[in-house]
Amino acid sequence: MTENDYFLAWGIYAFAAFGCLMVWMRLTTWIWRWLRQPLRLVMAVVLFTPTIVDPGKSMFAPAVAMTALDILFKDAGHALPAMSDLAMYSLVALVVYLVYALVRWPIERSSRARRAEQAARDEAQARADAQRRDEPDEPFGAGDRYGRTPPAPPASPSPAGRMRVEPRL
Repeated sequence: MTENDYFLAWGIYAFAAFGCLMVWMRLTTWIWRWLRQPLRLVMAVVLFTPTIVDPGKSMFAPAVAMTALDILFKDAGHALPAMSDLAMYSLVALVVYLVYALVRWPIERSSRARRAEQAARDEAQARADAQRRDEPDEPFGAGDRYGRTPPAPPASPSPAGRMRVEPRL
C-alpha cells in the first residue's frame, strides 16, 4: 500500500465514519440530554480511534475495524491492543466530558433560576398593567396618572363680569 492509497483509505473511512456519526446523532435526539451526550461521545470515540497496525512503518487503522476483523478471522494478534486503545480513549473522553458537565451544571441552574425570576417579574408587570387598564379614566380627576392637575379657578372675575376662556393646546 502506497502512502497515497493509505491517505485515500483514511479519507474514505473518515467520511463514512462522519456519516455514521450524523446518523447516530439523529437516532439519539429523543433521549434525555444527560444520557444522549455521553452516548454520542462514546460513538465518536469508537468511530475515530486509531490503533497502530505496524510499528515499523507507523501505519494506523481504525481500532473498531481492527478489533472486528481480528475477531471475525479468529486472529488475536491485534485485537487486544486495539481494544485497549479504545478503552483508554473512551475513558479519557468520558472524564473530560464529566468535568465539562460538572462545570456546566451550576451555570445552567443559575440561568434557569434567573429566567424563572424574570418570568415572574414579567407576569407581575402584566398583572399591574391589566389592573391599571381596568381603572376608570378620568382626565380631570384629582389623581391623574400623568401627574397633571386640573387648572385652579380664577380668584376674581374680570371687570366685565365674564371670565376669560382660553383654549388649551
